[in-house]
Amino acid sequence: MNAQLKYQANPVVRSNLDFKLDDIPRFWFGGDAFKTRMFDALSLTFPDGERYFIESVRLFRDKITDPDLKKRVADFIRQEAQHGIAHDKMNHLMIKQGMPVEQFTKRLRTMFRFELTKRSPQYNIAMTAAAEHLTALMAETFYSRKDTLQDAHPFVRALFAWHAIEEMEHRDVAFDVMKQVGEVPESTRKMTLALTTALMFSLTMYRANIMLKCDGFSKRERLNMFRKGLPWFLGRQGILTARRKEYLDWFKPDFHPNQHPIIRQYPVWVETMETTNDPIVAGEAFWQAAL
Repeated sequence: MNAQLKYQANPVVRSNLDFKLDDIPRFWFGGDAFKTRMFDALSLTFPDGERYFIESVRLFRDKITDPDLKKRVADFIRQEAQHGIAHDKMNHLMIKQGMPVEQFTKRLRTMFRFELTKRSPQYNIAMTAAAEHLTALMAETFYSRKDTLQDAHPFVRALFAWHAIEEMEHRDVAFDVMKQVGEVPESTRKMTLALTTALMFSLTMYRANIMLKCDGFSKRERLNMFRKGLPWFLGRQGILTARRKEYLDWFKPDFHPNQHPIIRQYPVWVETMETTNDPIVAGEAFWQAAL
């Protein structure tokens, strides 16, 4: 039996948000090329990744009879579509900087098309639920402490803040589809998180390396950047490894995403956005409210 759920925020669809990405510098993370390109490389995944998530959930729409889950699925799909649009704009900015974005996205599209056509629906919904677990944890990681993104440009910080908010709102949707109608074996559910994690981080580091090469950094300079920079993400005190307990909760037989509390300052973003209708102002208030 599931442990008592902590909190659930239902998906809210927000569209036509302007993050003024054309106004950000090349190395928008406080001039740090490595951190900038690591986040850029992660952002590159989102447009095609979100479309894959949508298709994975759609495989089960005809099996869903619960009206509440049907509505949450519809809102999940609309939210993910908006995420893809916003991160496409960031991808276009990278294209202008001379980054081989089409090379990266073509490979992603091929990979996701293979998964959808050659793998079972159960495998795909499990991969999607696992990826949503990861992105919800990253939302908490990036915004629970103010110092994590202190050096990030406010416009990019606002983009990721909005994405973090909506990941919190729909973090349980793919999981509930998987559990209620997916008929996914426990072994598959557990395996897909390990596979998704390996794919996400290996692709992110691969892309970051290529982009830093395009920026003009030599192989030795890039190796030194990774040596010095990776511990910030994955070291003993890294921002991502700090969430290892919550990450490992996935492997518990009674796990549900809503056993994790939603990020503390969630209401700050929602209330500021409702008042100002400005995602940059809302993102700044959200970041300022962190510990």
